[in-house]
Amino acid sequence: MALIEVVKFNGGPAIFAWKFPSEELGTWTQLIVNETQEAILFKGGKALDLFTAGRHTLDTLNIPILNNIINLPFGGRSPFTAEVWFINKVNSLDVKWGTPTPIQLQDPKYKVFLPLRSFGQFGIQIVDSRQFLIKLVGTLPIFDVDSLTRYFRGLYLTKVKDLISSYLIKKQISTLEINAYLDELSTELKEKMYPVFEEYGIKLVNFYVNDINVPEDDAAVIKLKDALSKRAEMDIVGYNYVQERSFDTLEGAAKNPSSGQAGLMGAGIGLGMGVGIGGAFGNQMSEITQNVNTKKTKTCKKCNSDIPEDKRFCATCGFDTQQSEVVDKSSKLISCSNCGCSYSNKSKFCPECGDAYTPCLYCGADLKANAKSCQDCGQDLPSPCPRCGVPILDNKIKFCGECGESLVKKCNSCGTKIDGNPKFCPECGINLEKGA
Repeated sequence: MALIEVVKFNGGPAIFAWKFPSEELGTWTQLIVNETQEAILFKGGKALDLFTAGRHTLDTLNIPILNNIINLPFGGRSPFTAEVWFINKVNSLDVKWGTPTPIQLQDPKYKVFLPLRSFGQFGIQIVDSRQFLIKLVGTLPIFDVDSLTRYFRGLYLTKVKDLISSYLIKKQISTLEINAYLDELSTELKEKMYPVFEEYGIKLVNFYVNDINVPEDDAAVIKLKDALSKRAEMDIVGYNYVQERSFDTLEGAAKNPSSGQAGLMGAGIGLGMGVGIGGAFGNQMSEITQNVNTKKTKTCKKCNSDIPEDKRFCATCGFDTQQSEVVDKSSKLISCSNCGCSYSNKSKFCPECGDAYTPCLYCGADLKANAKSCQDCGQDLPSPCPRCGVPILDNKIKFCGECGESLVKKCNSCGTKIDGNPKFCPECGINLEKGA
């Protein structure tokens, strides 16, 4: 009986488990296990001794479990039969997955059924060789990437369909917008599938959804995209579907010379062109009638609405048309703090001296430069944030709500926290207004 001298495996990364073709072994056989591999001896369908990376001489010392079963003698070369399995433990990060046929889902936004396809990739690593061989490989002579994707296809197809459906329903987003959530979908799918892979001694390193799309040649997809394109065109031009149908009706009647209403409809189209081709069919007829019995109107000086010439007050805003000009009650005169000139509080600068208008938060008076209180109402002015200059209305807050700058006052000399507005530091006595 010929005995194997050297047992090893130099397969590629796409093979996860490989069975050595011969079972005729013997003590002193050299078993070579590469750095990213593990080897397991099988006898009678049971996983026995496990070997990690390195060169191993099969003898009674390093195959104790097998020795107990077949009673190998000590010394000399002893033939025996056993299966040798090599397990590839390298990280395989490019395992492709995809939906072989489109998934039919109802779009929650447009209420139509659309076929959905999805694909991506995931990465795995075998962490428990015994569990992997016993639960997944069985009697197969080789277990590669194709075997893995075939075994777990039902798992990821179920999880992908369930999670995509949940996202569409819960977030009320269209199927055409689902690609904005690929990162969230990938994270949740990994969390849901991790325990299932773990049962087979496999660690799920990552799981990515690369794309979710719909077949371009599907009738429902073509119809939906045409409708969306038409709606976008209407939004740009500035009319809706009802208005478009009304215009089509008017145009068709005007082009039909046998119709008794062709003249009236043609006039309606001409008038409609002058006003932007707006309104439904009833509105078009109303506009034609109103234009036949036109009355003289005038324009409201306040809101620019049309008012019958014989009416005094505007029906839209109530403005008295007999007034010579519109009075803005919100406008008032303020006095410039620099030169005393009076001007409207709507101005940003004094028309006399050019000084900028700095309004008081309480009464609107023009504040003097570096004022700590209003010279008109006497209110203390809020101190500005030292970084962004935004007024701090509450002296109890510790951080600026605009830029996050700390508002706790400290002595520049000793760093003591200062409460209130004292002139001198209570710790070192330095003049706080002059600084250190």
